[in-house]
Formats: sequence, C-alpha cells, structure tokens
Amino acid sequence: MIRTHFTIRYLIPPAACLLLSAIALPTPQDQKLTEDDRVELLRGLMSEYATVKAYLPRSKKPLPFNAEGTYDKKLWTEIGQQLGPAARVGDLVQITHVDIDNERLVLEINNGMKGPKGAWKNHVQIGVGGTTSPINQQQNSNAPSGTSIAILFGMPVPPVKSDEIKKILAAVLDFNQGSATDDYFAKLPEPIQNAIKAKKVIVGMDRDQVLLAVGRPRHKERTVSNDGNETEDWIYGDPPGKITFVAFVGSKVTAVKEAYADIGGSTAPPLVTQ
Repeated sequence: MIRTHFTIRYLIPPAACLLLSAIALPTPQDQKLTEDDRVELLRGLMSEYATVKAYLPRSKKPLPFNAEGTYDKKLWTEIGQQLGPAARVGDLVQITHVDIDNERLVLEINNGMKGPKGAWKNHVQIGVGGTTSPINQQQNSNAPSGTSIAILFGMPVPPVKSDEIKKILAAVLDFNQGSATDDYFAKLPEPIQNAIKAKKVIVGMDRDQVLLAVGRPRHKERTVSNDGNETEDWIYGDPPGKITFVAFVGSKVTAVKEAYADIGGSTAPPLVTQ
C-alpha cells in the first residue's frame, strides 16, 4: 500500500490580515493631542506668513479642508462668488489665530471676516538707519480681506506638528517664507524669551506671548472696578492641584498667582527671570 502524506497549510485571508494589523496599531484614543503638542502648534503657526497658491474666498464659516491635503474646489469657488476673494494667487497672507477643536484645526487668515486689522504683529516694527516701519505692511497692501480654513481630521486631532500642518495645506498655501514666529521670538526681551521656553508666564507679557508660553486658558473672567478699570483673569489648571491665575490690565500681564486647591490656595514662588 502506498501512503501519501499531505502537508496542509492554513492561509489567512487578506481581510483577516488587515484586521489583525488594525488590532496591533494604536487606537485614536492612544494618539491624543497633548498640551505640549498644542503649544507647539500655536508657536509654529501663529503669525506665520504664506503665499497663496489657489483662489482663497472669504467665508463666514471656516473653509473645509481635508487632512489628506485635498479640498472641494467647486465649493470654494461658489463661496467666493457670494462673498468675494480673501486673497488671490500670489498674495501674501498671515495666520492671525489658531483654534484647536475636537476633530479639526481652524486657522484664521488675515483676521478672518473681520478684515486685516488688529493683527498681533501690527505693533512690531523693524528699524533701519534710524527709521522704523511695521513688518505687517506688505500683508495689508496685498490681501483684500480675510477668511479661515478648517483642517478636518474625521477623528480627534492627532499629535501633529506645525510643519505637518503646513505640508497638508501645500495645495493652497506656501509657507516657505521663513518663520515669522521665530523672527518675532528673537526680538523679544531675554526674560520673556526665557519664560516662554520654560512655559511660564511673567509680569509684562502680552496676551500673544502668554499664548506662546502656556497656550489657551480653560476659563476667562473680566471685572470692572468702581473707577472703570477693567481687569481680565486667565485661569489655567483644574482642582485638585495647581491653579494659575494670570491677570491682565489693558494688554499686559500685571500679576501671576499659582495656588494649590488642596492646600488652601498657598502661592507658589514666582519665576526667576534673572
């Protein structure tokens, strides 16, 4: 009798392989945007200049842009027919605000629909030969108005970096102009530079410098004294634990207090800037 031995190989269908691979990959919950990631996005995007590569319409709502780097050109054109252009090809524009929502990153361009006024770089000037001029004047002369763009991820915003966001927007904006944020940072007084690097707030900072240092507050409170002076408090942290109160009078920080909710609000020592 002749006996034949067969070797039986079990093949896993391709669909099952994909399923097994998916199980091994990190879930979206494991890829959360940290506070450090938020600060990096703010520092790397806020005040950055870009040259427009495609028609950019004004829009009351942020223009939708897919995180894969694509967008609905027909939709953008239709919006532009209603509200007109925010910028044309070749115009120089500036990111004036960054907002991180749950599943999208919203970039305000030239102050959005408010138009080109009040940008936080407008008060920064450069001087040559004893004369000074605003570094923002080229932006104001080029773009007729502003708009905003919402980068849609379809999931909680992952821990992306500012350079990745610039690459995502490459179809409509060219950021190869040098870093306006770095230039701005280099001109700040050394104590403020040190505080931003240490992610601390010190007296004398303005709101944009505070955002660069520690990001957006979880809560804001405004109070008006009997003599009409207005104070705004930015509050960071959640109890129990450290709570930081940043007080503004006008545009400048006038006081910083760090207290601990679990020990009756004792004040932490101030940041040493010397």
